[in-house]
Amino acid sequence: MKKSIYALLACILLTSWAFVGCGGGGTTYHQAASNKTLGEELQDLDASYKKGIITQDEYDAAKKKLIKKYTK
Repeated sequence: MKKSIYALLACILLTSWAFVGCGGGGTTYHQAASNKTLGEELQDLDASYKKGIITQDEYDAAKKKLIKKYTK
């Protein structure tokens, strides 16, 4: 009985260890597709800045990125 419990625990441990290795090496974030216009995106960004959610530097960088995205 003890041997089967230890064997089961070993299988669970080895299986969970194997799945940890399948993580791909880090967290990946995917941006959801947006149906918003550039103006809507900029308004949302401006609102986040005014509420103090993002800093001036983050605002400027995100604004440049949005403009570049929409003017490709």
